[in-house]
Amino acid sequence: MNNKKKIALWVIAALQFNATLYFVLLFALEGQGLTLFGTPLTDLGPNNGVQVVGLILGVVLGWMALRMSLQRAERAETALRHCTVQFADVLEEHFRDWHLTPAERDVAVFLIKGLNTRAIAEMRGTSEGTIKAQTNAIYRKAGVAGRAQLLSLFIEDLMDDALMPGPKPQLTQAA
Repeated sequence: MNNKKKIALWVIAALQFNATLYFVLLFALEGQGLTLFGTPLTDLGPNNGVQVVGLILGVVLGWMALRMSLQRAERAETALRHCTVQFADVLEEHFRDWHLTPAERDVAVFLIKGLNTRAIAEMRGTSEGTIKAQTNAIYRKAGVAGRAQLLSLFIEDLMDDALMPGPKPQLTQAA
C-alpha cells in the first residue's frame, strides 16, 4: 500500500476519533446538566449513553482493524518482493545452466511474460523469423517442447518447499 493511501486512512481514522471525542464531551456535559450554545443537551436525544459507547467501540475496533490491515498489507508486499527476487534468481540460474545467449535470454523473458512472436520481434527490432529461431533454440536448450512446458519449469521451481517463504516443515524419523 502506498504512503498516500496510508495517510488517507489515518486521516479518516483521526477524524472519526475527533468526532467521538466531541460526542463524549457532549455526553459528559449533559451529565453535569450543562448546555451547549444555549441548547439543553437532553434535547439531543434520550439514548446518548448508548450512542457514545457505540462510537467509542467503533473507533477502537476501527483503529485496531486499520492497524491489522496495514500490517497485513506490509507483510504481503514484503512476501511479493521476496518472490520477485526468488523468481529472478530462478530465471538466472536456468538461463545460465542452459547457456542462453543474451538475445535468447531477452526472448525467454518475453516468452515467460506471455508476449507473442510478433510483439517480441517489434520490441527487439528484429524479424519474426529470428524470434522463432531463438525461441526454438531456447526450447531445445531447456529440453521442452513449448512455452507451456517452459513456464512449468519455473512454476515447479517456485513451488519447491525450499523457495516458499515461511517456516520449513521439520522431517522426523520414525523410531
